[in-house]
Formats: sequence, C-alpha cells, structure tokens
Amino acid sequence: MSAALFEMLLRLGDNTLVLGHRVSEWCGKAPVLEEDIALANTALDLIGQTQMWLGYAAEVEGKGRSADDLAMRRDVWDFRNILMLERPNLDFGHTMMRQFLFDAFHRAQLAALAQSSNPRVAEIAAKAVKEATYHLDRSAETVVALGDGTEVSHAKMQTALDLLWPYVGEMFESDDVDAQMAAEGIAPDPDGLRAAWEATVRDTLSEATLTVPQDNFAHKGGRTGARHTEHLGHMLTQMQWLQRAYPDATW
Repeated sequence: MSAALFEMLLRLGDNTLVLGHRVSEWCGKAPVLEEDIALANTALDLIGQTQMWLGYAAEVEGKGRSADDLAMRRDVWDFRNILMLERPNLDFGHTMMRQFLFDAFHRAQLAALAQSSNPRVAEIAAKAVKEATYHLDRSAETVVALGDGTEVSHAKMQTALDLLWPYVGEMFESDDVDAQMAAEGIAPDPDGLRAAWEATVRDTLSEATLTVPQDNFAHKGGRTGARHTEHLGHMLTQMQWLQRAYPDATW
C-alpha cells in the first residue's frame, strides 16, 4: 500500500477525531438538554468514524500501531486535520456554524469516497455518509433557526460566519497526495467538491438571512503547514492526558 493512502487516511481520521473532541466539550454544557444529547451523539458518530479511518491507516502503515496509537501518541505536528476544526468552540452559534460548514463538505466527500476503487475505503465511507447526512440536516436547520431568529441570535451567527469563512478554503486545496489518490480512483479531487458544497452552503445561509462574506476563500494554514498551533496543542493536552500519564494502562 502507498504512503499516499496512509496520509489520506490520517487526514480523514484526524478531521473526525479533532472535531469529535471539540463537539464533545459541550457534553453537560449545551444550552438545552436536547442539544446536549444531540451534540454528544454527533461526537460519538465522529469518533466512531475516526476508529475506522485510523484503524485502516494503522493496517496500511504496517508498523504494529493501532488506531489508539495514532490518535493518542502522535504529537501536534503530526496531525493532518483541517485547521477550522480545531478552533475553540467560543459559543453555541460558532460551534454550529463550524459544524455546518464542515458537514456540507463532509457529506459530499464521503459520498464520493463511497464510490472509491479501494473496497475498504468505499465500505467505511458508505457507513459514514449516512451519519454525515444526518449531521448536515441538523446543523443546517440550526443555522437557519438561529440566523433567522432573534436579533441577538442573528448577530451571533453572522459573527461566527465571518470568523470561520477565511478557513473554509483549505477544504478544497489539493496536493500531490490528493492528485495520486484521485488518479487511482481512491478519493475525489477536493476541488471537485467545491460546487456542491457552495450550492448547499449558500442556499442555507440565504434562508438563514445571513450575508456571505465577499472575500474569496482563503487558506490560513493547516494540514500541509506547520502543526504547531496553540489550539490543537491545548486540545491534545486534554485528549491525550491519560495515555501520556499512564502509557499502556489497562483496566
């Protein structure tokens, strides 16, 4: 198996791992009980997807590591997630806007991956796309409800959109790994997902009475850049504490 496939699987698993952990931070803290339960379930879905992607990545690597090793024993510079996903939650509106912007991309990505020439990738994606479709339906409904809600909720959602918009361009950037995976029919070229993503996002934001920022998508650093980011480093300190404190502990 190729090094490019391993890298691709890390990217997929790191995205769901980092976002799943961020979303899990709302457990017991969400504005209402229904949202608390829904966000916890979303986080569980994402961590379940992480287990599949990183589990397969460990097999492809062939060095005896497990999904847990890849999740808990890599340092900050070895993660390949989209930068937007590691941003702090800030408030509920910011969390749901981030979720929506990624969900629209994630569903399109997984739908394409379900047609992969790699049977294992196609199998994982076919399972995950069902969850991603539900995530998108729910996050889009929440964005509309808050954007077209009160004056306060509208302002918070517009602020969240303005803060997050400069990060979305990274989702559609391609490099040599993406080119090789696309050439082998294993994964789509990320830029090919842009049109479907933009149609979904702009329709929802229009219904939410939110103004799409005029600036073109920008890349503010991420998976192919330096991974020494304050946000991810702090998050990994929390997420990996037990494994680092008690290596190989069992119970």
